[in-house]
Amino acid sequence: MNGSPLPDQADIALLDALQDDIPLVPRPWKAIAGRLGMAEDDLLVRVKRLHDAGIIRGISPVLDSRSMGLHAATLVALQVPEERLQETAAIISSFPEVSHNFRRDHPYPLWFTISAGSEERIRQVLARILHRAGIPDEDVLNLPTVRKFKADVRFSFGPCRDEEGRHGPG
Repeated sequence: MNGSPLPDQADIALLDALQDDIPLVPRPWKAIAGRLGMAEDDLLVRVKRLHDAGIIRGISPVLDSRSMGLHAATLVALQVPEERLQETAAIISSFPEVSHNFRRDHPYPLWFTISAGSEERIRQVLARILHRAGIPDEDVLNLPTVRKFKADVRFSFGPCRDEEGRHGPG
């Protein structure tokens, strides 16, 4: 944590609150600070400290792609030689339909997602990416979304609670 002190109880409450809805108001930090019983300036200092320590990497919205007209998606993995990873990743990232592009320790080391209005548009974008990157079809895993499951993943930083909301060991 870059020599920073461990998070205290107020930091833990802040981390929990940041996983909930951030209010769409002119001063969301003030609203969150009010819920936590602290001053807005104190909250902002804590957010910066937690970010500088690497505990918070970023704060961003979670969007519902279907309500934005994106009805098709796929996860793609490519076999790409090590020396072409950066170049290929740059080509992939140049397409606005690509939302994630990441490297994995895997025989197919480059993975990315494409979202679009239709399966046909997905095929077009993927074909353009493969053509520009010079990747043959046999070096591609295309894993289209068949059924979408959304898990609301949250990390509990405070004391553990049982099903009735009571604090327990942890």
